[in-house]
Amino acid sequence: MSNLVRAALVQAKWTGDTASMVEQHEAHARAAAAQGAKIIGFQEVFNAPYFCQVQEPEHHRWAEAVPDGPTVQRMCALARETGMVLVVPVYEVDGPGFYYNTAAVIDADGSYLGKYRKHHLPHLPGFWEKYYFRPGNLGWPVFDTAVGRVGVYICYDRHFPEGWRALGLAGAQLVYNPSATSRGLSSYLWKLEQPAAAVANEYFIAAINRVGVEEYGDNDFYGTSYFVNPYGQFVGEPASGTEEELVVRDLDFDLIDEVRQKWAFYRDRRPDAYQPLIEP
Repeated sequence: MSNLVRAALVQAKWTGDTASMVEQHEAHARAAAAQGAKIIGFQEVFNAPYFCQVQEPEHHRWAEAVPDGPTVQRMCALARETGMVLVVPVYEVDGPGFYYNTAAVIDADGSYLGKYRKHHLPHLPGFWEKYYFRPGNLGWPVFDTAVGRVGVYICYDRHFPEGWRALGLAGAQLVYNPSATSRGLSSYLWKLEQPAAAVANEYFIAAINRVGVEEYGDNDFYGTSYFVNPYGQFVGEPASGTEEELVVRDLDFDLIDEVRQKWAFYRDRRPDAYQPLIEP
C-alpha cells in the first residue's frame, strides 16, 4: 500500500494588510483540509508584502516574535482546528535589532516544532534583504511531523546546493521552499533548479512563489508554484503564472526509497574528498 501524503501549498496576492492576508490563508487552509490535505505551506513572509523591494526602516513593523507572536500563535490554533501540519514563513524579530527571514513549522496538533531561518540573503535591486535580515543561524533542521520528516529552505537559498543536501542527510522527505521570485531569468531557473535538487537529494520539494505586482516596488511575481517528486517530475501541473491558487497533490513517499535504490547517490557520496569545497 502506497504511503500517500496529501499535501498543499498556497500562492497568494498581497491583499493590502496583514489581517486580511492571514484570514485569506486561513480560508485556503480550511479548503485544503476539506480536500483531505494533511500538510500545507505558505509563501515567503506570507502575512506581509515583499517589502524588500525598497530599503525603508518603516518595514520593520511587519516583524514579530516566533513562536510567541500573534501570527504564529494563530496558526497553531489553525493547525489544531484543521489537523494539518503548517509551514508558516514570517518576518521574525528576536530582540532589538535582531531580525530574520523565518519559517515556523507547526504540527497537526497545533504544537510548535521549531523554525528555520533563511541562510542566504540577496542584496540587489528589488531584493534588498540584507537591509532587513540577519543570516540564518539555526542550521538546517528537519522536523518530525504527523506526515513525516519535513524541512524548509527559503527562496534565494535554493541556488545553493549545500543546504538541500544537508536536509537530505538529516532525513527530509519533503522540503518546502517558500519564495518571492519575479519575472526574468529566474523564471527559467524556477523550473530547473528545484526539480534538479529533488533528483540530487531524492526527496519531494514544494516550490511556492508569490503572485502579482505589489505596492512596494514593481516586481511581478510569477507564481507557477508546484510539487516535484524525487524523479524530478512535477506532481500534477504547476499553478497559474498570474492568479492566486491553492494546490493540493498526493505525494507517494514510497518513491523516496524506490529512487534511492535505483540511484544510490547517498551511498556513493565521497565526503572524504570534499574538504576543498568548504575552504574560502
